[in-house]
Amino acid sequence: MKGILQQIRTRLGSYYTTSEVTALSRILATELLGVKESIYFLKDPVTLTHEQQQLLDKALERLQTYTPIQHILGYESFCGLQFKVNSNVLIPRPETQELVTWIESEATGKERILDIGTGSGCIAVSLAKRLPHCTVEAWDISSEALSVAQENSRINETQVKFEQRDILAYSPTNEQLDIIVSNPPYIREIEKESMEANVLQWEPHTALFVPDNDPLLFYRTIAQKALTMLSPGGRLYFEINRAYGKETCQMLAELGYSNIELRKDFADNDRMVRAERD
Repeated sequence: MKGILQQIRTRLGSYYTTSEVTALSRILATELLGVKESIYFLKDPVTLTHEQQQLLDKALERLQTYTPIQHILGYESFCGLQFKVNSNVLIPRPETQELVTWIESEATGKERILDIGTGSGCIAVSLAKRLPHCTVEAWDISSEALSVAQENSRINETQVKFEQRDILAYSPTNEQLDIIVSNPPYIREIEKESMEANVLQWEPHTALFVPDNDPLLFYRTIAQKALTMLSPGGRLYFEINRAYGKETCQMLAELGYSNIELRKDFADNDRMVRAERD
């Protein structure tokens, strides 16, 4: 085991920080190669088969091009479930799990829920799994993303209704939804310079970026249309850009929403907003 870890450190040390190499080493050993965690942590002797060594070599080559480890494994864990991921969808983030938990904690269990910009389907599928008596729908502009989301719904045995829709062009009708949730694009183009290569090169830009001059584009559009789509007392939940928490809350208040709450994530960043339609 020590030899395997040294091999990983040697191959990745000039590409990643020490803490990143440590995290990648555990994932490569326990998830890619199937080494028991006890063997990994105790550094007990282990012999790789020829196939395992080939698998490790290929993974290390891909990591040197900053391919996300989730793409190498083919999945990411989220809310206790496994979600298939590829370059057509964003990799589910830990902070988004907190948004799912917040929605679950306030749900009665019989709501009609819509997830706008579903991507991998992680929010919609997780809510459908946790709230089996709710009706869950999910929209995305990307047919490729919807294919991934549909497969994730099937893998996790949920009944989510998926539709291809562009929320910016959609003309709402009186849908009478109880909950609308969205984790839309919210990173400004100017922020690209500070982003990691594995995000910029491997994740879909249409799901990440908004114009520098209109960072609240999707939030404002969804909030305006949700006034028609939500039933009275219906709730709107957003994952937000940490730099625009106050601005998002102000926009919602100006549109007439009430009981607006801004919450921080585990890293103490403004990350989630909930508002209620009167």
